[in-house]
Amino acid sequence: MSSDNHFQYDAEADKSFAFDDQSIRKGFIRKVYLILMCQLLITFGFVSVFTFSKASQEWVQKNPALFWIALVVLIVTMICMACCESVRRKTPLNFIFLFLFTVAESFLLGMVAGQYEADEVLMAVGITAAVALGLTLFALQTKYDFTMCGGVLVACLVVFIIFGIIAIFIPGKVIGLVYASLGALLFSVYLVYDTQLMLGGNHKYSISPEEYIFAALNLYLDIINIFMYILTIIGLSRN
Repeated sequence: MSSDNHFQYDAEADKSFAFDDQSIRKGFIRKVYLILMCQLLITFGFVSVFTFSKASQEWVQKNPALFWIALVVLIVTMICMACCESVRRKTPLNFIFLFLFTVAESFLLGMVAGQYEADEVLMAVGITAAVALGLTLFALQTKYDFTMCGGVLVACLVVFIIFGIIAIFIPGKVIGLVYASLGALLFSVYLVYDTQLMLGGNHKYSISPEEYIFAALNLYLDIINIFMYILTIIGLSRN
């Protein structure tokens, strides 16, 4: 084989590798959003039941043990998926853990949503959908690389948690609105960050295509937190 043919072969191999990598990334993104849509359908199904059915709210109040069971399942499954790579990557174990986590989170979120008026919940759902769509499109189009802001976001999250603990001892409408507004803003930035991590491409950091459960979990938690804080803002502003 001549040197010219050798260089031509290498170029074609590189192009083929790049194409395969791009195809894998697109398949990964489709899988993540499909899982995310299923999670959100389950969650807002629970929210709808608790919002529009007084009987379900009364049933939960008569069975307080369900709250603690859901909380334990939520914490255990989240820790397992976050810390154990084998749990996240091994099928069908990863889907089982994600399903249990989603059901537990949906149940707890439904209990919270049941404390608000139906129009407040519907308004929060609409605003959350618009915000999530807008931020996703922004993450797709912007030239700014948010994947380099991971350390800053973690620092902001720690400060936010400390502020939340302090806010418990300083009750009031203003402090509640400030806390909820900061939470909605923080997790909006996290949504852009996690979206760009999933997209890969020209961004400095990206998630491995094998981590589709972890990517879906991150986006799901971002959207759920945005919803909770927007719902809190709407509830406080109306009181």
